[in-house]
Amino acid sequence: MSRPEDDRIRRAVTAAAAVAREHGIAVDDPRVLHDGANVVVHLAPAPLVAQVATLTRLLRDGTTSFAREVSLAGALAAAGAPVVPPSDLVPPGPHEHEGTVLSFWPYVQVLPDSATPAQAPAAWIDLRGYPDALPPTSKALDTPLGDLTNFVERAPQWGVALDVLDRMAGTLERLRPRLDGGIRQLHGDAHPGNLLATAGGFRWADMEDSCSGPPQWDLVALRTTRRLDGRAALDAIPRAPTDDELRPWLELRRLHVAAWSIVIARGHPEWTREAATGLAELVSQPW
Repeated sequence: MSRPEDDRIRRAVTAAAAVAREHGIAVDDPRVLHDGANVVVHLAPAPLVAQVATLTRLLRDGTTSFAREVSLAGALAAAGAPVVPPSDLVPPGPHEHEGTVLSFWPYVQVLPDSATPAQAPAAWIDLRGYPDALPPTSKALDTPLGDLTNFVERAPQWGVALDVLDRMAGTLERLRPRLDGGIRQLHGDAHPGNLLATAGGFRWADMEDSCSGPPQWDLVALRTTRRLDGRAALDAIPRAPTDDELRPWLELRRLHVAAWSIVIARGHPEWTREAATGLAELVSQPW
């Protein structure tokens, strides 16, 4: 008997291959590169990757965030920014196939190198050097705030305790007035896991969480990463804020990550208990 998570991945691969073939791409050996909130499929032998919204759609419609990502990555790539561009082999989308939303990207050979605490902030500064390609595209912080609002509304059906959600909603309301600052277009999830080492240098990818807002929102993604010393990385940025100055954005980031951990556990049942415990402990803190 197949597991629900196997069926989810199978549907994602089937949709990606079907849309690619509709555009004349021979797909002989599709391979899953990543299974998280989205399923990422290399449509081998073509140098083409599909990002397929699966668990993402528990909180988002998929089409809006994918369209924003394609638009932003395209504008940045055209301006020469260090990003992975949308596909030019087929229309990047987003596409819909039998209710499944997906977008297309070039296959990039990723090197095993990881960014250091000096390289990651340098890449972030480099990305910020393209203001003409980065007009604000949305209401401030609409991505994380919208995700968390939807999570509080929908999570009871996933077994999240109501008292946990009540505390989460209260914390979110206390944070909102404190999330002020200059508004600019943001990557939205600028941690080193989304900074790919390629033969042409480091390239930013995965801008699905992009939004407008204070630059502190991008900085806390770097600050809280487990892939390197986040504080050391921030200290490599001129006039970097202290942890005290970042406090409301750090709290918002932790709430956002905890909510998505619950969502991703819907497709990875082995993570359910850890995700639930982490969220309950987080919202019980006396912020």
